[in-house]
Amino acid sequence: MTGYAPLRELLRFEIIQRREEGCEVEGFAERLADIGDDPAALNALYDELMALQVSPSFPYVEPTEWDEIQAERKPGAVQLEEAQHTEEQWRDKFLGAWLGRCAGCALGKPIEAWDFTTGSGGRAGWENVKLWFEEADAWPIQDYTPEFSRAREKYNLQLASYGMRSVRERIQYMETDDDIRYTVLGLLLLERKGRNWSSWDVGKLWHGHLAFAQVCTAETQAYRNFTQVTSHYEWSEPQIWSEQKDWVRTYRNPYREWIGAQIRVDALAYGAAGNPELAAEFAWRDATFSHVKNGVYGAMFVAAMIAAAFVERDPVKLVETGLSVIPARSRLYQDIRQAMKIASSATDQIDLVSRIWDAFKHYDPIHTNNNAALVAASLIFAKGDFEKAITTSVLGGWDTDCNGATVGSIMGASLGASALPEHWTSKLNDTLYAEVTGFHPIKISECASRSYEVFRNINP
Repeated sequence: MTGYAPLRELLRFEIIQRREEGCEVEGFAERLADIGDDPAALNALYDELMALQVSPSFPYVEPTEWDEIQAERKPGAVQLEEAQHTEEQWRDKFLGAWLGRCAGCALGKPIEAWDFTTGSGGRAGWENVKLWFEEADAWPIQDYTPEFSRAREKYNLQLASYGMRSVRERIQYMETDDDIRYTVLGLLLLERKGRNWSSWDVGKLWHGHLAFAQVCTAETQAYRNFTQVTSHYEWSEPQIWSEQKDWVRTYRNPYREWIGAQIRVDALAYGAAGNPELAAEFAWRDATFSHVKNGVYGAMFVAAMIAAAFVERDPVKLVETGLSVIPARSRLYQDIRQAMKIASSATDQIDLVSRIWDAFKHYDPIHTNNNAALVAASLIFAKGDFEKAITTSVLGGWDTDCNGATVGSIMGASLGASALPEHWTSKLNDTLYAEVTGFHPIKISECASRSYEVFRNINP
């Protein structure tokens, strides 16, 4: 049993992953092409690939363990505004974070399809997003994705079939989505455990609340691997977990630097509102269940920005705060710095997304780094404008619903619900469906209130 994809497909992605990690993989693709479908031969090749060492000439230093990450951070913390919110203001920001996340996710969900995430017809993904809205007479983007567009016939573009309840003509609530399920699960985790939990608790939470079909890529592989090392009767973390967890997050998991961990951190960061250091630690604990290196850094980067957004509005400071918690000699750090330069010099929205696409299109559309770069650039380019921020992040292509959700979460926490455009929030009717028991449906405002109570319990 391989999980998300057949063994041959996992191997194909593992060759890419090992090369990106700094290993010399010359000849492996040719050997894979010649090897046939014998499981023993495929597994032997996989094991050989995993035994490769990072080249001494690899210019990055990318640890996964906490102490080593701390040693690689750039010295000096970003100075944020001091929180002086009333309870009403705090609650408004928590509601803004949840509403913003839902709105951004719903905008991007119908176009989380191949034509827009990867590109087609010789066009980049962002170009196809633009064509869809243009041919629906809805350009520039100022509302949810139109269901009907002449681009379907003219350019053979297709929306995602599983996102049709989020199109402009039908949206009445936040429909179920992995970006929302993980936010709900993060809330549950902090309600039950407070500050005291580990990556093992993350695995138990998933096994208790997520069906295997509800996870994908890195999460699928870690979910499957965790099943091999635990039982339903284990209720507390075993001493051997410290020896098992690296196998759980890496075995037959070529997606370990993809975006999955980055989209899971929002509710954890809400619990650490105003405290980006704690948010980054929570994100690290969660992410290291299924990810390594840049996959972990993406989670820490986003969590720190979300937590900071509760007390800080300057988007450059928010991005700098995110950078301050990750290794300064990592690929993600370098990529975010490049994205910031692009955002600061972009002349308009199209200039921004086209340059971001060209700079980072060498990554898989679901990788952490390109999507985090787009998130950072969208925040800086928007200069505090909620609509401009979420529409830029979705226009950019790649993982459209994830990026819209992350940017919406940050902007919502920063601005507060009362400052969000009513035409984006009202169509959600204060309702989300998460396909998680107790949250299907539930009022978005109830989730926000519960997140605020978690925050107060964690930070008495």
